[in-house]
Amino acid sequence: MDALGGVAVAAAGLFAGTINTVVGSGSLVTFPVLLGVGYSPLVANVSNTVGLVPGSVSGAIGYRRELVGQRGRAVRLGACSLLGGLTGGLLLLGFPNAFRSIVPWLVIAAALLMAAQPRLSALLRARAERRTPAAAVPAGAPAAAGAPTAPATRPDSRIVLPVLVFATGVYGGYFGAAQGVVLLALLGILADDGLQRLNALKNVLAGVVNGVAAVLFILVSHVSWPAALLIGAGALVGGQVGAVVARRIPPAVLRAVISVGGVVVGVVLLVRG
Repeated sequence: MDALGGVAVAAAGLFAGTINTVVGSGSLVTFPVLLGVGYSPLVANVSNTVGLVPGSVSGAIGYRRELVGQRGRAVRLGACSLLGGLTGGLLLLGFPNAFRSIVPWLVIAAALLMAAQPRLSALLRARAERRTPAAAVPAGAPAAAGAPTAPATRPDSRIVLPVLVFATGVYGGYFGAAQGVVLLALLGILADDGLQRLNALKNVLAGVVNGVAAVLFILVSHVSWPAALLIGAGALVGGQVGAVVARRIPPAVLRAVISVGGVVVGVVLLVRG
């Protein structure tokens, strides 16, 4: 990799760190750039995963305000992401081409789910309310002053969401492009919370997946450290930029950006075959 290639890799890392924090799919920038400067697909994939870890951490730190009050959920789902990322990394090392044919459809489906998320969430919430009536409040009993109103927890989310987060972790550890789109679509449908808070949680879960896969690759595979360090340096800055940008985007606009971006990513993957 010459000096010009190094600049291109660092710039790709900056862009990927930014876009991963806002939407996801930054690997669709860094991965082709690494191929373009001469790395084999497996080395490029492994080095890209290792390099994007600092960006994931940076994005999560940039979103720390929105993570307040989410520790329990982050730990619970983070364990699923950790196991999924480890599984996906092992699958990549053992079967490099196993998932390639279904990846574009998965990304497109996630983008469409993201677009339909408000309607789907409302339907699931209504069904949960029919199955679990609200607890009765004694007549004349005043509500506690200043008590926060916690969002209802749908029964679906306690079983289905951890399983799907694990499956997304498998995909993320294997390849990871648009992992954020998939995660945010699932969280938006199955977790009752604001989109910005869910985006913050998405960054943590994606960071866990990238982190555990990166440790695995460092231990048992060949990492190009020049490429990984250049991507990491760019992604570290990009994570902070992305947190600032994403926080200022209204939820409806952010959802539209994620949905359109996910469909575009899926089509690009289909075209590339």
